[in-house]
Amino acid sequence: MFTHEEIQSFNDLELNIYNFIIKNKQKVVYMKIRELAAESHVSTTTILRFCKKLGCDGYSEFKTRFKLYLKQEKEQKPEMDSSILMECFKRLESEEVQKEMNQAVEMLRNADSILFVGIGTSGVLAKYGSRFFSNVGWFSLYIDDPFTPVHQGHEMGTVVVALSESGDTNHALEIAGRLKQRGCQLISITNSKNCTMARMSDCNIAYYMPQIRLENLNNITSQVPVVFVIESLGRKLFNFSADN
Repeated sequence: MFTHEEIQSFNDLELNIYNFIIKNKQKVVYMKIRELAAESHVSTTTILRFCKKLGCDGYSEFKTRFKLYLKQEKEQKPEMDSSILMECFKRLESEEVQKEMNQAVEMLRNADSILFVGIGTSGVLAKYGSRFFSNVGWFSLYIDDPFTPVHQGHEMGTVVVALSESGDTNHALEIAGRLKQRGCQLISITNSKNCTMARMSDCNIAYYMPQIRLENLNNITSQVPVVFVIESLGRKLFNFSADN
């Protein structure tokens, strides 16, 4: 349930429904269709269209399948299947994603400065990205503190690489938004294109890994694809400088 293909097919209203459901899983299983429509600020007709896109005949079938989905999610073991990673790498090497990678490299190679941004686990990766780019000859800095002051400077020549698994983390969105408002170009690396960070970006690279959360809500979704994307961009930049 909620495959990447299904999520990508949602329009803005359907995406609002999806986001509400994901944030209120235990509440939704007891809600009537009118209650869900009111809470997600859409019509009951939109709810029914949403259910149809998920392959359900109606709202009753959706609730039945959703309860089963929650049960399976609870029983999910935090194990890593290497075949999932290999499938992810194949997607990242596709012509479509490589086109996005090349667009990002074009932005980065023309930048006066490069700034990695991330919060939490993504902050650790932002620090790594900054160091890796510096290692291949493209000096960059990082911000992993959401309260870092963003003052007026030479933002017009700055390219920001924002890292966020969900793409909807408030602190990450705030700091990326402030930098973009200052005139920075924004590249984002997220787990899906159906998120706020991706939509506000000048260029987005999405890797699509199955999200895994423990019962305490800690997110342990693999970040290996993020490292792969960072290193791929860094190597492309290095090859560009070597050729010129």
